[in-house]
Amino acid sequence: MKPAEWAARHRSGPLDVVVTGLPSDAHTWNLIYIQLLLEDLGHKVVNLGSCVPEDEIVESCCKFQPDLLVVSSVNGHGFNDAQPLIGAIRSRWELTGLPAVIGGKLGVAGGGQKEADVLRKAGFDAVFQDGVDLTAFESYVGSLPREVER
Repeated sequence: MKPAEWAARHRSGPLDVVVTGLPSDAHTWNLIYIQLLLEDLGHKVVNLGSCVPEDEIVESCCKFQPDLLVVSSVNGHGFNDAQPLIGAIRSRWELTGLPAVIGGKLGVAGGGQKEADVLRKAGFDAVFQDGVDLTAFESYVGSLPREVER
């Protein structure tokens, strides 16, 4: 799908969301929690799981053409793993308009505003730091246009 087609899709139904962990992060409870939260909000979720290789995340996004990519990190290596991932996502013409967010523990020292700014500059649309109120994430998801039919 071309970027212009992405923006032109008619929407008003639930979002199709891909949720994933990063290659070095074996935690799963966070991914299940996010999946259940999104499903409770009425969205459809494909949960890729933990320790997902970068190329598998990219190919899954090409295959499923989601309305949102949600990346979660618990082990603190999210900052390092996420930069090449978002670069790979943004390098694919069919994914350039895909809203992509990351959240969780983004640095082994906890991460901070500097890391969040770098990740946004690298291509993430939003960064949700560990300990941030979930209403910010829910508000972001609620602000996205919803698709009616494919």
